Amino acid sequence: MLEYKTIEGEYFTEWEINKSRFLTYIKHVETEIEAQEFISSIKKKHFDARHNCSAYIIGERSEIQKSSDDGEPSGTAGAPMLEVLKKNELSDIVVVVTRYFGGIKLGAGGLIRAYGKSVTLGLDVSTIIKKSIFNCYKLDLNYDLLGSFENYLHQKEIRIQNKDYSDIVSFTLLLAQNDSENILKDITNLSAGRIKIEELEPVYLNIPLNTK
Repeated sequence: MLEYKTIEGEYFTEWEINKSRFLTYIKHVETEIEAQEFISSIKKKHFDARHNCSAYIIGERSEIQKSSDDGEPSGTAGAPMLEVLKKNELSDIVVVVTRYFGGIKLGAGGLIRAYGKSVTLGLDVSTIIKKSIFNCYKLDLNYDLLGSFENYLHQKEIRIQNKDYSDIVSFTLLLAQNDSENILKDITNLSAGRIKIEELEPVYLNIPLNTK
Protein backbone atom coordinates (compact mmCIF):
# COMPACT_ATOMS: atom_id res chain seq x y z
CA MET A 1 0.00 0.00 0.00
CA LEU A 2 1.20 3.49 -0.89
CA GLU A 3 -0.11 6.93 -0.03
CA TYR A 4 -1.34 9.00 -2.96
CA LYS A 5 -3.60 11.91 -3.89
CA THR A 6 -6.92 11.73 -5.70
CA ILE A 7 -10.26 13.54 -5.75
CA GLU A 8 -13.53 12.78 -4.05
CA GLY A 9 -16.69 12.63 -6.15
CA GLU A 10 -17.49 14.16 -9.53
CA TYR A 11 -17.29 17.77 -10.78
CA PHE A 12 -18.13 19.98 -13.76
CA THR A 13 -16.90 23.35 -15.01
CA GLU A 14 -17.36 25.33 -18.22
CA TRP A 15 -15.61 28.26 -19.84
CA GLU A 16 -15.31 29.90 -23.26
CA ILE A 17 -12.52 31.30 -25.42
CA ASN A 18 -12.89 32.72 -28.95
CA LYS A 19 -16.45 31.36 -29.09
CA SER A 20 -15.31 27.79 -28.38
CA ARG A 21 -16.96 26.29 -25.28
CA PHE A 22 -14.93 23.93 -23.11
CA LEU A 23 -16.89 21.68 -20.74
CA THR A 24 -14.86 19.79 -18.15
CA TYR A 25 -16.09 16.61 -16.48
CA ILE A 26 -13.87 15.15 -13.79
CA LYS A 27 -14.45 12.11 -11.59
CA HIS A 28 -12.85 9.76 -9.07
CA VAL A 29 -12.53 6.22 -10.43
CA GLU A 30 -10.72 3.13 -9.21
CA THR A 31 -10.39 0.99 -12.35
CA GLU A 32 -9.63 1.55 -16.01
CA ILE A 33 -13.03 0.11 -16.90
CA GLU A 34 -14.73 2.76 -14.74
CA ALA A 35 -12.69 5.46 -16.49
CA GLN A 36 -13.59 4.18 -19.96
CA GLU A 37 -17.27 3.89 -19.05
CA PHE A 38 -17.26 7.49 -17.81
CA ILE A 39 -15.62 8.70 -21.02
CA SER A 40 -18.20 6.80 -23.08
CA SER A 41 -21.06 8.32 -21.08
CA ILE A 42 -19.81 11.87 -21.72
CA LYS A 43 -19.32 11.14 -25.43
CA LYS A 44 -22.89 9.86 -25.58
CA LYS A 45 -24.17 12.91 -23.71
CA HIS A 46 -22.33 15.29 -26.05
CA PHE A 47 -22.57 13.31 -29.29
CA ASP A 48 -23.03 16.58 -31.17
CA ALA A 49 -19.72 18.06 -29.97
CA ARG A 50 -16.75 18.09 -32.31
CA HIS A 51 -14.33 16.76 -29.68
CA ASN A 52 -14.57 14.84 -26.38
CA CYS A 53 -10.94 14.61 -25.30
CA SER A 54 -9.90 12.60 -22.27
CA ALA A 55 -7.15 11.60 -19.87
CA TYR A 56 -6.94 9.33 -16.87
CA ILE A 57 -4.49 7.96 -14.32
CA ILE A 58 -5.23 4.79 -12.35
CA GLY A 59 -3.45 3.01 -9.50
CA GLU A 60 -1.65 3.89 -6.27
CA ARG A 61 1.59 3.96 -8.29
CA SER A 62 -0.11 5.72 -11.23
CA GLU A 63 0.52 2.55 -13.23
CA ILE A 64 -2.07 3.30 -15.93
CA GLN A 65 -1.86 6.62 -17.78
CA LYS A 66 -3.77 7.23 -21.00
CA SER A 67 -5.09 10.15 -23.01
CA SER A 68 -6.98 10.85 -26.23
CA ASP A 69 -7.03 13.87 -28.55
CA ASP A 70 -10.33 12.69 -30.10
CA GLY A 71 -9.72 14.38 -33.43
CA GLU A 72 -7.78 17.42 -32.24
CA PRO A 73 -4.26 17.79 -33.70
CA SER A 74 -1.94 15.22 -32.15
CA GLY A 75 -0.59 16.24 -28.75
CA THR A 76 -2.77 19.34 -28.35
CA ALA A 77 -5.52 17.99 -26.08
CA GLY A 78 -5.10 14.65 -24.29
CA ALA A 79 -1.40 15.11 -23.54
CA PRO A 80 -1.70 18.55 -21.87
CA MET A 81 -4.74 17.29 -19.93
CA LEU A 82 -2.75 14.31 -18.68
CA GLU A 83 0.17 16.57 -17.82
CA VAL A 84 -2.00 18.67 -15.48
CA LEU A 85 -3.08 15.52 -13.62
CA LYS A 86 0.55 14.40 -13.33
CA LYS A 87 1.72 17.84 -12.21
CA ASN A 88 -0.84 17.73 -9.40
CA GLU A 89 0.32 14.19 -8.49
CA LEU A 90 -3.20 12.76 -8.81
CA SER A 91 -4.29 9.19 -9.46
CA ASP A 92 -7.58 7.27 -9.66
CA ILE A 93 -8.98 10.13 -11.69
CA VAL A 94 -10.52 10.63 -15.14
CA VAL A 95 -11.25 13.87 -16.95
CA VAL A 96 -13.15 14.57 -20.17
CA VAL A 97 -13.09 17.96 -21.87
CA THR A 98 -15.84 18.49 -24.42
CA ARG A 99 -15.24 21.23 -26.99
CA TYR A 100 -17.95 22.93 -28.97
CA PHE A 101 -16.10 24.68 -31.80
CA GLY A 102 -16.98 28.34 -32.19
CA GLY A 103 -15.63 28.88 -35.68
CA ILE A 104 -12.33 30.51 -34.70
CA LYS A 105 -9.22 28.31 -34.79
CA LEU A 106 -7.03 28.49 -31.69
CA GLY A 107 -3.85 27.07 -33.18
CA ALA A 108 -1.75 24.31 -31.63
CA GLY A 109 -0.43 26.47 -28.80
CA GLY A 110 -3.88 27.85 -28.07
CA LEU A 111 -5.37 24.36 -27.91
CA ILE A 112 -2.67 23.11 -25.55
CA ARG A 113 -3.29 26.04 -23.21
CA ALA A 114 -7.08 25.74 -23.46
CA TYR A 115 -7.24 22.03 -22.68
CA GLY A 116 -4.72 22.37 -19.87
CA LYS A 117 -6.67 25.27 -18.39
CA SER A 118 -9.90 23.29 -18.63
CA VAL A 119 -8.48 20.55 -16.41
CA THR A 120 -7.03 23.10 -13.99
CA LEU A 121 -10.45 24.76 -13.66
CA GLY A 122 -11.98 21.36 -12.97
CA LEU A 123 -9.46 20.65 -10.23
CA ASP A 124 -10.04 24.09 -8.73
CA VAL A 125 -13.61 23.10 -7.81
CA SER A 126 -12.73 19.53 -6.81
CA THR A 127 -12.16 18.20 -3.31
CA ILE A 128 -8.63 16.79 -3.35
CA ILE A 129 -7.84 14.12 -0.79
CA LYS A 130 -4.83 12.13 0.31
CA LYS A 131 -5.30 8.39 0.61
CA SER A 132 -3.29 7.97 3.80
CA ILE A 133 -2.29 4.61 5.26
CA PHE A 134 -3.14 4.02 8.90
CA ASN A 135 -2.05 1.03 10.95
CA CYS A 136 -5.00 -0.75 12.54
CA TYR A 137 -4.95 -2.38 16.00
CA LYS A 138 -7.53 -4.18 18.15
CA LEU A 139 -7.04 -3.61 21.88
CA ASP A 140 -8.75 -5.62 24.64
CA LEU A 141 -8.80 -4.30 28.21
CA ASN A 142 -10.59 -4.70 31.52
CA TYR A 143 -13.02 -2.07 32.77
CA ASP A 144 -10.71 -0.88 35.54
CA LEU A 145 -8.35 0.49 32.85
CA LEU A 146 -11.08 2.16 30.79
CA GLY A 147 -10.99 5.65 32.33
CA SER A 148 -7.25 6.23 32.03
CA PHE A 149 -7.20 4.60 28.59
CA GLU A 150 -9.97 6.80 27.18
CA ASN A 151 -8.30 9.90 28.65
CA TYR A 152 -5.10 8.98 26.83
CA LEU A 153 -6.94 8.47 23.53
CA HIS A 154 -8.62 11.86 23.93
CA GLN A 155 -5.37 13.66 24.75
CA LYS A 156 -3.60 12.17 21.73
CA GLU A 157 -6.64 12.65 19.44
CA ILE A 158 -6.40 9.04 18.33
CA ARG A 159 -8.86 7.81 15.72
CA ILE A 160 -11.23 5.15 17.02
CA GLN A 161 -12.73 2.91 14.35
CA ASN A 162 -14.85 0.77 16.66
CA LYS A 163 -15.76 0.17 20.33
CA ASP A 164 -17.30 -2.91 21.89
CA TYR A 165 -18.42 -3.21 25.51
CA SER A 166 -19.02 -6.76 26.71
CA ASP A 167 -17.19 -8.85 29.33
CA ILE A 168 -14.15 -6.81 28.38
CA VAL A 169 -13.79 -3.60 26.39
CA SER A 170 -12.45 -3.76 22.83
CA PHE A 171 -11.23 -0.77 20.84
CA THR A 172 -10.13 -0.74 17.22
CA LEU A 173 -7.67 2.11 16.72
CA LEU A 174 -6.25 3.71 13.58
CA LEU A 175 -2.74 5.05 14.07
CA ALA A 176 -0.60 7.07 11.69
CA GLN A 177 2.39 5.00 10.66
CA ASN A 178 4.91 7.46 12.10
CA ASP A 179 3.14 7.50 15.49
CA SER A 180 2.25 3.83 15.94
CA GLU A 181 5.35 2.64 17.77
CA ASN A 182 5.37 5.41 20.37
CA ILE A 183 1.62 5.20 21.01
CA LEU A 184 1.73 1.44 21.51
CA LYS A 185 4.62 1.88 23.97
CA ASP A 186 2.60 4.49 25.87
CA ILE A 187 -0.41 2.19 26.05
CA THR A 188 1.72 -0.71 27.27
CA ASN A 189 3.29 1.46 29.97
CA LEU A 190 -0.06 2.98 30.94
CA SER A 191 -1.57 -0.45 31.56
CA ALA A 192 1.58 -2.16 32.86
CA GLY A 193 1.22 -4.56 29.94
CA ARG A 194 -2.36 -5.55 30.78
CA ILE A 195 -3.88 -4.41 27.48
CA LYS A 196 -3.87 -7.07 24.77
CA ILE A 197 -2.84 -5.61 21.40
CA GLU A 198 -3.55 -7.32 18.06
CA GLU A 199 -2.31 -5.86 14.78
CA LEU A 200 -4.84 -5.92 11.93
CA GLU A 201 -4.54 -5.08 8.24
CA PRO A 202 -3.65 -1.43 7.46
CA VAL A 203 -6.42 0.72 6.02
CA TYR A 204 -6.70 3.80 3.81
CA LEU A 205 -8.27 6.96 5.20
CA ASN A 206 -9.31 9.90 3.04
CA ILE A 207 -7.68 13.06 4.37
CA PRO A 208 -9.00 16.29 2.74
CA LEU A 209 -6.23 18.53 1.42
CA ASN A 210 -8.54 21.40 0.48
CA THR A 211 -12.07 22.51 1.29
CA LYS A 212 -14.77 23.49 -1.19
